[in-house]
Amino acid sequence: MGTDLLSFIIFLPAFVAFILMISTTKIEDVRNIAFITTIIILVLVLKIYLNYEPNSNMQFVTNIPWILKYGIHYYIGVDGFSLTILMMIAILIPTAYLLLWEGRTKGYWINMLLVQTGVTGALLSLDVVLFYFFWEVMLLPVFLLIGIFGTGNNIFTTIKVTVYTMFGSLMMFVGIIYLGVAYFNEFGTWSFQYTDLTHITTLAYQEKFWLFLAFLTAFAIKIPLFPFHTWIMDTYKNAPTGAVFLLSSIMAKLGIYSVVRFMIPLFPDIYIQFSSWFVFIGLFGLIYFGIAALMQDDIKRMFAYSSASHLSFIAAGIFSLNEYGISGALYLIIAHAIATGALFLLIGIMYHHSGFKTIKDLGGIAKQAPIFTFIFAIMLFANVGLPGTNGFVAELLIIFGVYEFNHILGYISAITVLVAASFMLWMFQRAILQKREGPAVIMRDLKIKEIIGLAPWVILVFLMGIYPDPFIDKFEPSVVHYLTDILKLGAAK
Repeated sequence: MGTDLLSFIIFLPAFVAFILMISTTKIEDVRNIAFITTIIILVLVLKIYLNYEPNSNMQFVTNIPWILKYGIHYYIGVDGFSLTILMMIAILIPTAYLLLWEGRTKGYWINMLLVQTGVTGALLSLDVVLFYFFWEVMLLPVFLLIGIFGTGNNIFTTIKVTVYTMFGSLMMFVGIIYLGVAYFNEFGTWSFQYTDLTHITTLAYQEKFWLFLAFLTAFAIKIPLFPFHTWIMDTYKNAPTGAVFLLSSIMAKLGIYSVVRFMIPLFPDIYIQFSSWFVFIGLFGLIYFGIAALMQDDIKRMFAYSSASHLSFIAAGIFSLNEYGISGALYLIIAHAIATGALFLLIGIMYHHSGFKTIKDLGGIAKQAPIFTFIFAIMLFANVGLPGTNGFVAELLIIFGVYEFNHILGYISAITVLVAASFMLWMFQRAILQKREGPAVIMRDLKIKEIIGLAPWVILVFLMGIYPDPFIDKFEPSVVHYLTDILKLGAAK
């Protein structure tokens, strides 16, 4: 049952997209069918989530030969790590459709479906070549969304993000081939299953170090981590709302997940040796991007820096070498995806109706759109980690993890999270609450379908913030087992 469901969940959006591509031309039909498809996927993922047994084993596994000559397999499965993110994707995408409902074209909805196949396939892949295939699949439709439906200098933006991501992907591909050849030379057979590649013992330290950097380049660009972030600002500013939502809420989180899934088990000794540097880089990024956000007037650029700041904090948790930090990082992946995704979608609605996206030109929104303001405030408070929200639980766990890793860095992390709160509250006061000089900004309140779309997000913000145990229990066994194995493997190597 589970085996068939995982494959069905991966390929259904692409199958529907290709059928829609060659059949109906009515935009409403394309949109409705795409939305129903995402609802079906949500139901199936929920079924897997409820049937999943919280332990450290990979479950619902399919492992069949694909390119047998070179040991490449269609190898997919789910554990606590991937299940949590899979559930997040399944909830966020269909509800986001309700906020993107109007003014889109046929190609827009088709590309959204193709991205879902690429993201889900990459998330569930346990063969690194299969992972690379889906990694590339998810990028192409995003490039098309930016190039066709973006604003401003969207063509240059598309070229820039393409060059960045293709360079990172090429580096990773070279690393994948190198690992496959190393495995063949040591064992006499080909394999690209990441569990097999962890058994390679013949690589010299210098080889592992450069391979680590090759994988890191691809994932750091996608997250993005400092100093691989320069593509994100113009991209978030010029990309259409749907593309920004996908990049910030889902694809960036997949970059973090990929570090945990592939880089750490393949190169545990490098991970342990350089963990201090990456915790420091994560905290530096938290501060640097936070200060940069304070200097922005364009609200989308400000949230781009804000997103990069939080993702840097997640990276610090990933490299903290303890259960608190990694669990907090995984929890913040979900919390940040919900809060930031909602905020970018709300900003898209605000820009569409008011025509403004600079903070100095906004103001007076609260009086005209009280429901919009209320939900915007909830997501904002979750983003800054207000107690009672999911962001607070996640940030607190990471702070504990960094403190356990290094007391001084722990104190620094606790202080620097206040930076995010300062620029977020400053923006909210100026752009939403305070009165605008001159004529009032024209802004409608949220429609019923938009409120319905955001309702699950609001519920999750408080449910995960007040009662986190049911969510943490799903992935905690994977974290404990995973961390124990990695530390043992790193010590052995």
